[in-house]
Amino acid sequence: MCDVAMFRWVLFLLLLGSTVGAQSADLNSQLLAAVSAGRTGQISDLLAQGADANTKNAAGRPALVLAGFSGNTRSARLLVNAGADVNATDSAGNTALIASSAFGHGEVLALLIAAGADPNLKNAAGQSALMRATLSGYSQLAEQLKAAGAVEDAAQSTGDGDG
Repeated sequence: MCDVAMFRWVLFLLLLGSTVGAQSADLNSQLLAAVSAGRTGQISDLLAQGADANTKNAAGRPALVLAGFSGNTRSARLLVNAGADVNATDSAGNTALIASSAFGHGEVLALLIAAGADPNLKNAAGQSALMRATLSGYSQLAEQLKAAGAVEDAAQSTGDGDG
């Protein structure tokens, strides 16, 4: 009888573990949807329930990078405060800092810099946050990035024109 009781206990633990794993995956997919839609109340709730701030969508894009592209500062702040990696990259090598620089999201950029994002990381195309801000015409963001330690490389400083 001891073997039967032990078997039931092990089976219970295995089933419990698979349920927890499924719940976690569901929380993570809900978090990605909430970040994409900018639903900060839901993001906060999902993070409190155990959603992973570093989760990635099917295309390999981290939640924080999604927030960088959308420019939602509150979403980005919630993710950073929950432990999101500020230097995480998507499948193209874009970080949240590169994304926010490319689309002129200065508040997100400032938040990421304050949280320790590396301003000199480059994506797969060899573009840094500074280069993306410059190419997109966001000179004020470029200056913020330079103040945070971003450096221009030779390819970036040639051919930009007046900037």
